[in-house]
Amino acid sequence: MASKFLIKKTKTGFVFHLTATNGETIATSEVYNAVAGAKKGIQSIINNSAIASTEDTTKADFEKCSNPKFQIYKDKKGEFRFRLKAKNGANIAASEGYATIKSCINGIESVKKNAPSAVIETEK
Repeated sequence: MASKFLIKKTKTGFVFHLTATNGETIATSEVYNAVAGAKKGIQSIINNSAIASTEDTTKADFEKCSNPKFQIYKDKKGEFRFRLKAKNGANIAASEGYATIKSCINGIESVKKNAPSAVIETEK
């Protein structure tokens, strides 16, 4: 199974999920008004993930990075998550929760590895 971006229709627009070769969701997009917007968002992930640095806000003395960046944070449940921010600071993708920081970092590496070669599919 190849990694892929799957565009899905929701009640309020369109979102996409980046899935790894094992079928696991790595990252989910914001909501877009149209499929064309989602496709631009996919291209933004491909372009920005290749050059993004990683900012770990879970550390007390974290170094602030400029955009584009992967930003690691803890959610209300205490799980580690990341979001990918574009050059303009907009959120373009977010992860699911991870129990450990190592797993979260592995998720970031998976985006970098899988996004460039992922096929784009639209759910029917």
